[in-house]
Amino acid sequence: MKTFNVTLTRAYKVQIEAENEDLARKLVEFYLGDPEDKSNEKERSLQKFNIIEIELTLNDALEVEEVKK
Repeated sequence: MKTFNVTLTRAYKVQIEAENEDLARKLVEFYLGDPEDKSNEKERSLQKFNIIEIELTLNDALEVEEVKK
């Protein structure tokens, strides 16, 4: 079996409730991970936000390179 390095780009559409656009952007960038909401109830309560939905919108393999052993 061969081994490959694959460069993968993913984009997500995230629906979030927040006090303003700038805060929404910062909160999504900080709390979104693989693609799950990594925030907890205390953080959501203190910072007054709630991530409602995460939707994968782009999933492209940009580059594939065989690894020579």
